[in-house]
Amino acid sequence: MAYRTHTCGELRAADAGKTVTIAGWMENLREVGSNFGFLVLRDFYGTTQVVIESAEMMGVVKPTNKESTLSVTGTVRIRESKNPRQATGEIEVVPTDIQVLGRCRHNELPFEINRSREADESARLKYRYLDLRNPEVKNNILLRCQVVAALRQAMTEEGFLEITTPILTASSPEGARDYLVPSRKHPGKFYALPQAPQQFKQLLMTAGFDRYFQIAPCFRDEDARGDRSPGEFYQLDMEMAFATQDDVFAVLERVLPPIFAKYGKYSIASAAPFKRISFRDAMETYGTDKPDLRIDLVVQDATELCSATSFTPFQGKSVKAVVVSGCKLARKAIDKLCAEVEVQSGSKPYWCKVDDKGELTGGVSKFLKEQKDALTEALGLTPGCFIGFAAGTLGEAQKCAGVLRSKLGAACEGHMDAERYEFCWIVDFPMYEIGEESGELEFCHNPFSMPSGGLETLLRAERGEIDPLSITADQYDLVCNGVELSSGAVRNHDPEIMVKAFEMVRLGEADVKAKFPALYNAFSYGAPPHAGIAPGVDRMVMLLAGEDSIREIIPFPMNKNAQDVMMSAPSPVEPRQLEEVHIAIVGEAEE
Repeated sequence: MAYRTHTCGELRAADAGKTVTIAGWMENLREVGSNFGFLVLRDFYGTTQVVIESAEMMGVVKPTNKESTLSVTGTVRIRESKNPRQATGEIEVVPTDIQVLGRCRHNELPFEINRSREADESARLKYRYLDLRNPEVKNNILLRCQVVAALRQAMTEEGFLEITTPILTASSPEGARDYLVPSRKHPGKFYALPQAPQQFKQLLMTAGFDRYFQIAPCFRDEDARGDRSPGEFYQLDMEMAFATQDDVFAVLERVLPPIFAKYGKYSIASAAPFKRISFRDAMETYGTDKPDLRIDLVVQDATELCSATSFTPFQGKSVKAVVVSGCKLARKAIDKLCAEVEVQSGSKPYWCKVDDKGELTGGVSKFLKEQKDALTEALGLTPGCFIGFAAGTLGEAQKCAGVLRSKLGAACEGHMDAERYEFCWIVDFPMYEIGEESGELEFCHNPFSMPSGGLETLLRAERGEIDPLSITADQYDLVCNGVELSSGAVRNHDPEIMVKAFEMVRLGEADVKAKFPALYNAFSYGAPPHAGIAPGVDRMVMLLAGEDSIREIIPFPMNKNAQDVMMSAPSPVEPRQLEEVHIAIVGEAEE
């Protein structure tokens, strides 16, 4: 290459005596004398020490700001003081020529490159190109590349074809808000960016493709969370024809564990088959449908035991308990943990302890004196136990208890085997629920899912023989370490069953045809049974990297307000551009 013969991470002792050219960013210059100093040059591959020993070379680098790009030609020699922590720590380069290839014109950087993760996030996102120069940040993006390549190879070896699906499509009621794109040629009409390739991959199955996958970009106008990026995200989208739930499980149980074990922060990952837990059991046992199975704590029902207590928050409510043996949390730590649980769950938790004599003490213990013996027997209490309580409606109590379980498992020694990846399948999700706003029957999750038992189950519910809320769907979630990686389902491929499923939520055949015309028409030409899933690539890499925020593994993430502060997006556009797509802004545009 014209600019370099070696990278900054390549040279070793065996290269001593060679004349080389390296290029990279000037990370630091440490002057020892007027014409003597040590320059650290950094590129994508590593760093190399350059020793300045002449007035001529010092005259080039001294007035040059850090982070300028340089080309250095010189001789490799063995270092007198070796650095075993550096890959190139045995050698140094004595330059005969230094060229400034790209000058940094700023005396002050927005943050120190190698400590950019300590900087304010808004500064990191605005100067993301500088943040990415930090090897620690860069390595997350490198990990992402390696994982995506491994997923592609594994899926190809499983017989799947990588097929890309459209980005400009029709708006579809998939549960989140669409990003809309106005049409220039069709005034008043809009494309939508796909929330997922859901319908297209099902149409591929109907078209006769047997196994499909892609690393699919998805677009949803939703708020950010620690494990969710606003705007766009990527998923390993897959679909299989003539397949059951077990077939889908078998593929991912072969594909994911080796990748997690090879690339993850932890080298241990669940072996097949992953544990299967019904949705209702997950909520009862773990207080969440995203359980972290590295924690050995469970949620126990204490409703009947606490029904007679004089403690008002327990009266007439569902009460759940989480018992932690050998808990040594101090009062201050307990108060802090309870406050965090309340913020995260929206419900106030309560607690008490069992002292060395087997008596209840602290927290709400004074309200439970009469129930002590019953609680001890039912909950298996022993001296040193901590008992966390959650109360409210069933859903509120489960949610609060689930957060309690998670927090206590992480805080109390001996209850969490943290350094591993523990997968599980959550199965048998409810097909329907009562809508909070409508008060009527609505789809609980994916309307494309096949109801367990097919048409006969729906007909029985229609005849009043079973409660519609008891109907489960052939839908499943993949969970790892308390993070939902994916939802998937056996698809409803029969138009008759599809129409009947929608009739349950007061939508007729005309509504199905209007909302999903391509699927309905395609299925009427004979569709195979098919099933699929779409694990989130961003969440996978976040887990593998051991990061708490998904923004750490995305090259150019938006901030929490769905803004790209580096590119100033979203941004105003010219009036002419709006006219071309037949758009008028009503009211003042937001600055």
